This record gives sequence, structure tokens and C-alpha cells, in this order.
Amino acid sequence: MNARDISEMPPAAPDLVAGDAERAAEREVAARAAAKKATAKAEWASRPERSNMLALRTITWVALKLGRGAARALLVPICLYYMAFAPKVHAASKEFLTRALGRAPGFRDYYRHLFTFAATLLDRVFLLNNQFSRFQVTVYGEELVQDLVKKGEGCFLLGSHLGSFEIIRTLGRQAAGLNVSLVMYEENAKKVNAILDAINPDLAVGVIGLGKPDSMMKVQEALERGEFVGMLGDRNFADEGTVPCRFFGATTHCPPGPFRMAALLRRPLVLMFGLYCGGNRYEVHFEQLADLSQVPHGQRSKAIEQSLQNYVERMEHYCRLAPYNWFNFYGFWDQDLAKSKK
Repeated sequence: MNARDISEMPPAAPDLVAGDAERAAEREVAARAAAKKATAKAEWASRPERSNMLALRTITWVALKLGRGAARALLVPICLYYMAFAPKVHAASKEFLTRALGRAPGFRDYYRHLFTFAATLLDRVFLLNNQFSRFQVTVYGEELVQDLVKKGEGCFLLGSHLGSFEIIRTLGRQAAGLNVSLVMYEENAKKVNAILDAINPDLAVGVIGLGKPDSMMKVQEALERGEFVGMLGDRNFADEGTVPCRFFGATTHCPPGPFRMAALLRRPLVLMFGLYCGGNRYEVHFEQLADLSQVPHGQRSKAIEQSLQNYVERMEHYCRLAPYNWFNFYGFWDQDLAKSKK
């Protein structure tokens, strides 16, 4: 092609030029959103743990020696402290509760949100100490779990920072043939986990740490033993890819990693939530979420994105049922991240 050929070519159509500009703008917006989300995820992972070891040990001692009632009384000043001196926690709670409740939250809402979180953390002490009989637990979807246990092939349990995973792990210890391991990021709550693990050191064996060279191998070995492997799908790391999802009418980004892992290891994904209902009552919910084992490789990305959006929609459903069980106390939506950058 010479200069004359180029000069004689018709000019690009305006709508095509505009379309290219729009697509470029969309890509730039998506890139910025992904970058902001990565920054926020690094924030939650690196945010200093606000835990006083003496206070933690005191509450644990009171719980085991004086009982649950006495220990719950100590949660009141702790919650009031966070209400007064943790503005980022307050902002995140306000943003979520406004969406979940459909109104502006008040003092009681914020206090109840923090107390629910603290109460489930306290209950871990009793659950780890094999005091499951203290609690009234209603299980929904138990038949699904029983069928998977009979097959003996293992599966992935996918939850989020909504409610208590410990109540589900304890339920697994009570049921014959149901063993649950938890894949988790261990660095963010070292102080709390160190004290809780000391209550029942045997259960630390059932935790598979994320970000280690042998993490995937340990997950595969657990599945081959017929175990259920639990993961929380609402947080990722700064170097991990994300998929945009709609959550309470706004955009957030969630990691496709758990779905890719399930597709690679050819195991079904079961949704799980252990919701605290007040007093000594919990509800445990299991639902079939996705089975990507037979999806052709060329269609896998699209199937994973759709399954991830389904996961977020079901998470929103349970958030509406139990809004004070939401324990992500950081900016979760893209607009929250933009505010935190200013």
C-alpha cells in the first residue's frame, strides 16, 4: 500500500470512531475499578489487627470459667469502644446497613452490628471447647450434604464473611462422616486465632493456609479423602484477578478463584451460611451453587462469571435475612473505594 492508496481511502465513519472511544473509555473505567479493588483488598489484608492480647485472654478465661453470660457482658464496653474509636469500621457498617436495611441506620443498628460480630467470635470459644450442646442449631439443606457424604467424593463449601463458619465446622464434627477443612488467610487475625487454637489445638490441623506453595496440594488431598473444603468467596488479594458483580444495586469485585479451583479439581460447589439469630440460636443453610466439572474448557470463563454472580445474588438474599451478620468492616463497593482514596 502506497501513499496514494492511503490518501484515497475513505475517512473512518464517525460512529465507528465514537464506538472505539467508548470501548476505550469502558476499558479504562474497568481498569481503574480493578486497581481500586486491589488496593482495598490489600488494605483489608494488611490492616493492623486491633486486638489486645490481655483483653482477649481475659474474655476467654471468663467464658470458660464463669460462663457465656458473664463473657457476653464484657462485650458491651468493647462494642462501645469500637463505636467511639474506629471510624473506618463505623463508615463501613453504615454503608452496608443503609443498603441492607433500606434506610439510614441508627445507634442501635450500629451497636447491634458490632455486638453480633463480637457474639459469634465469643461463641467460637465454646464451639472449640466442644460445647456444641449450648446452642440451638437449625439446618436447612441437610439432605444435600448427606447425599454428598454418601458419595464420598468431597466438595467445596463456599461462604462469605456473613455469619459464623465455626458453627458449620462444628456441625461437621458432630455428623458422622462429615469432615470440614477451612481454606483461609491466616495472617490477618493471628492474635485471635492463636488464643482460639490453644483451646483446641487438634482443630488447627483442619485449616489450610492460603498463599503457600503446597496450598493447592493440601486442598486436593482433603477432597480425595472425601472431606468438605470450606472457602470464603468475598475477599481476594491485591495480585488476584476479580470479576465485577452487582451487589445491592452497585458494583463490587469478587475473586473467581474458588470457582476455578472447583472446575479444575472437578468438584461441586455448595453454598453455606451459618447465621446468628440471637441468644443461643443459629441457622445453617446449604444450597447447591454450581457444578463446573463438565463445562467445556472454552466455555469455562463465562460459566465461572455466571456462577460468581449467582453466588453474589444468594449472598445478598441472606444478607437481607440477617443484615447484622455481615462482618466485612471495610469499603466493599467500588464507590467506597473511590471515597477512601480521596
